[in-house]
Amino acid sequence: MARKLSVSVDHNLCVGNQMCISIATKALTLNDDRQAIPADVDADTEEVIIEAAEQCPMAAISVMDADTGEQLFP
Repeated sequence: MARKLSVSVDHNLCVGNQMCISIATKALTLNDDRQAIPADVDADTEEVIIEAAEQCPMAAISVMDADTGEQLFP
C-alpha cells in the first residue's frame, strides 16, 4: 500500500515556471497567481511527486509522509 503524502509549496520561493505541474499533472495545479498548489496528491505516485519536487528550480516544494511526518524531500 502506498503511503499518504503531504505536499506543501513555499509561495515565497515559487516563481511559477510550471515544471512541477508538467510532471505531477494530478497532484499539483496552479493558483490564481500561477504558483503551484497541491491538488489531488493521492492521484499521482510518490515517485512522480518527488520527481516534480526535485525539478523545481527554486526548491519550493516539500514532500512529507502524512502519517509519520518524515520529510521525503528535500
